[in-house]
Amino acid sequence: MEIKKLPKSKVEFKIVIAWDNWKDFLDEAVSQISKDVKIQGFRSGKAPKNVVEQKVGKDLILSTAAEYAIKKNYAKEVAKLNLEAIGSPQISIAKLAEGNDLEFIVVTDVMPKIELKNWESDVKKVNAKHASEKTEVADDDVMQELEKLAKSRAKLVTVKREAKKDDSVVLDFEVKRDGVIIEGGSAKNHSLILGSNVFIPGFEEEIIGLKEGAEKSFELSFPKEYHEKSLAGKKAQFDIKLNLVQEREIPKLDDEFAKSLGSFKDLAELKKNIKNGMKKEKEFNDQEKRRADIIESLVEKLSVEGDFPEILIHEETHKMLHELESQIQQMGMKLEDYLGKMGKTIDDLEKDWEPQAIKRIKAALVLEELIKEKEIEISSEKIEEAMNKTLQYYKNEKDIKNKIDMKRLYDYTKGMLRNEEILKTLEKM
Repeated sequence: MEIKKLPKSKVEFKIVIAWDNWKDFLDEAVSQISKDVKIQGFRSGKAPKNVVEQKVGKDLILSTAAEYAIKKNYAKEVAKLNLEAIGSPQISIAKLAEGNDLEFIVVTDVMPKIELKNWESDVKKVNAKHASEKTEVADDDVMQELEKLAKSRAKLVTVKREAKKDDSVVLDFEVKRDGVIIEGGSAKNHSLILGSNVFIPGFEEEIIGLKEGAEKSFELSFPKEYHEKSLAGKKAQFDIKLNLVQEREIPKLDDEFAKSLGSFKDLAELKKNIKNGMKKEKEFNDQEKRRADIIESLVEKLSVEGDFPEILIHEETHKMLHELESQIQQMGMKLEDYLGKMGKTIDDLEKDWEPQAIKRIKAALVLEELIKEKEIEISSEKIEEAMNKTLQYYKNEKDIKNKIDMKRLYDYTKGMLRNEEILKTLEKM
């Protein structure tokens, strides 16, 4: 059977189903049509073939039977051709007649052939590089973390003096362009720590030196790379009123401070706890970096014959979009607002992400290839144990097992565990 290669990883081929193998679907077609079409004198689905044929015509019965035959035989016939077809195929009937073989033309996306060779030495180089890097945490880093912690526990004391750097202030402001307040450009009793640099450059410097009750107007330019394109590089008028100046009294780093945080007996114990936490975080980040470097080295060794199907790339960019949307929601924003500020559409993002999507597809393929090569299997007990841990996050929701697609969760969990095992194997090389 000839397989014709088409552009963009599509193929075209013909499938033939012998009459003896598809004629039985005529009865199934007649039964279904007689359920869909009301035929007087017969119960739903019970009208004989000749009566149904008189009602709807032979062509509808044949085309319906052909549809059932194709659905039943398509996957089996594609498997015979050793094709890794993906997505929904385009099917057109080439020959449809009672007593004859059924012939239909298929156009479908297929995965390109891949090959992974001579990858072991590259993985070993990555492991050797990371093995030489230390995961120790410096005392200076611990002190910086302690100072951040102390600043987060600062006590605010209202003062009547001029505002200075590191003070906490409360102010009203309006930002205008051509005398009109810009979108989101006004607020009442807005809290701000001077020196945090959360506003555009120059804004906080204009407040330093003012006292409670002071009002001031000044002009500033938005940065050229400002996220709101309509404001980037443009000048605006700022009107502010300072309502409150508060000095931030940062607690002294001593045993009393440590005790105030919970079950620490002294500052030394707090430092040890912070150091251990930072070390674990560093080890985790180092492991993630090592794994990313391993996958990068494998992707570079992967040879791909042809292109990836558009549908596969679209699915991957769609996953990336959902990931972005989840991150944005955690920040309290909507995707539409984010896109508006970026001046982009979803189509723009997917186009920009295409190279990264292809890289992610390759990464998934190399891991899958090595899972097969190393014959990694995960027991159903381990999969179910991991699934139960996932379901624990939703234990307060009623009928959670009825709301979640358990087969999909099983397959996802199995995939995650298999990937974890192959990555552990690669890290030991």
